[in-house]
Amino acid sequence: MNTLNRTKPLRRLLPLVLLLALSGCLGVEQQMTPPATITATTAGEETAPLRTPTATAEATGAAGEETSPLQIPTATAKVTGTSSAPTGAGEETSPLQIPTATAEAAGAPSAPTTAGEETSPLRTPTAGKETAPLHALPRLALIPFVQTDSPITYLADASDGSGRLFLVEKAGRIRVIQDGQLLAQPFLDISDLVQSSGAEQGLLSVAFDPQYRDNGQFYVNYTAQSSNGGTVVARYKTTADPNTADPASGQTILEIPQPAPNHNGGQLQFGPDGYLYVGMGDGGSAGDPWGNAQNRNALLGKLLRLDVRGQAGYAIPPQNPFAGANDARPEVWAYGLRNPWRFSFDRQTGDLYIADVGQNTWEEVDFQPADSTGGQNYGWNVMEGLACYQAKTCDKDGKVLPVVVYGHDQGCSVTGGYVYRGQAIPDLAGAYLYSDYCSGVIWGLQRDGAGAWKSTELLQSGANVSSFGEDAQGELYVLDLQGQVYRLAAGK
Repeated sequence: MNTLNRTKPLRRLLPLVLLLALSGCLGVEQQMTPPATITATTAGEETAPLRTPTATAEATGAAGEETSPLQIPTATAKVTGTSSAPTGAGEETSPLQIPTATAEAAGAPSAPTTAGEETSPLRTPTAGKETAPLHALPRLALIPFVQTDSPITYLADASDGSGRLFLVEKAGRIRVIQDGQLLAQPFLDISDLVQSSGAEQGLLSVAFDPQYRDNGQFYVNYTAQSSNGGTVVARYKTTADPNTADPASGQTILEIPQPAPNHNGGQLQFGPDGYLYVGMGDGGSAGDPWGNAQNRNALLGKLLRLDVRGQAGYAIPPQNPFAGANDARPEVWAYGLRNPWRFSFDRQTGDLYIADVGQNTWEEVDFQPADSTGGQNYGWNVMEGLACYQAKTCDKDGKVLPVVVYGHDQGCSVTGGYVYRGQAIPDLAGAYLYSDYCSGVIWGLQRDGAGAWKSTELLQSGANVSSFGEDAQGELYVLDLQGQVYRLAAGK
């Protein structure tokens, strides 16, 4: 594999270690109603029509090899409907230039663009559809908000009207941010339970019960010392002091053994339906050697949906796609995922975006509309992004393809964010933000009225972006793994 000598240097050892874990997890996939074309531009720049390449570059590196943060293979974006061929000798792709790619219909059999067809970035090939124009997205800036000296993985709002934010530290603590200040006393400290020595291990997220204001309950996802890194989802309760939780109140809701220390997923989030969604990676190593992602009887490589209300453990929502099935676990909402490190629901529409970390070549973002009944197969490890994984051909039937992909010449590990619904940056409204842990580039993703997706570069942040956060007003924050939290603002 080529040594990474074209992306920004990773500045400290710790992010390199986490990146080694994350870089095996990204994979940005998209779903759309009609076949659509994706293009990436810089904010404020006029978008030229896409050019359909005649060749596809294949990543260097041994098959199945896990991508290191310092060893990212050079690859250009793969366009469906073209034959595979290496790029010209000595040709390099800029690490911060997003390759153009053709997206295929989500929820439908793959339909590649015709080779050689000239496609406008805002036009879908579907006949009879008129495309609504997209508004230009603004440049962005990062404003320092708070900082801690410990690696950070997540930021959440409790939706209790207090305006507080809760910052998750990888080592096993949750800290309170109140009135813009990081309180010294931890909200919760379970570091004695958390296995955080591995790059992808630790306390990975927190989700507050939709009735948190009344019941004081919240949920955490961590890798446990007691099971040598197995996943634990546990419920805790706040004390009479709203800034302090009771560590003795913990109740284990779900335990899932992990065969390797990487690809743990770790995201928890309550959906608009009131159910708890749990993102699970494929179990780690490289290439899903245990076949978990496509095995519907395994909980690894999945998005799970649980009813945790009013009971000690959890129940199966009766509308889950495999409830009552004999050939699948009833907890499964969607499958075929490699490492869905971060996913989120659009607070206005209920649509779901899943940023799935790729193997050695492609990062992807998947899209699931709010009216979905679940059961989607996002393709891993038959596919990585829009490409067949370790094969020239593969069965794409029944696979839901990503809405956007980018190659490892643009980064190494996708970090999913949120659809912006705040008031401070009006021109950003409705755009889904995502980033890459290695390159630090932040992009905005939009979809027009005909279903065509467009990705625009908004900022080269220089941060090792481990997560985004969203507050009660819909304003967004960017987390640098090393401990710095930034508030997102309009740039100049």
